[in-house]
Amino acid sequence: MSEESARLARALIEFREAEGISERELARRTWLSEATIRTFEGDRGDLSTPIVARSFEEVLGWAPGSIKTTPSEALGREPSADSAMELE
Repeated sequence: MSEESARLARALIEFREAEGISERELARRTWLSEATIRTFEGDRGDLSTPIVARSFEEVLGWAPGSIKTTPSEALGREPSADSAMELE
């Protein structure tokens, strides 16, 4: 349990309470599963993937990149040829 994951868990719960919405509704708004919402609200998630982080940042109104993510190398993924071309 890191300080970063605890901060995200608190923010998600506070957001849901302020909006008066369920985990299901938050999942719908973020295009994530209810299980993912429960995992991160319960502060049981490791660093999120970039896709999960961006979804949370959008719904919370946080700046892009404000949630620390798991590097793609740690996930055993190679950059695609398309993404390499975009960098050129």
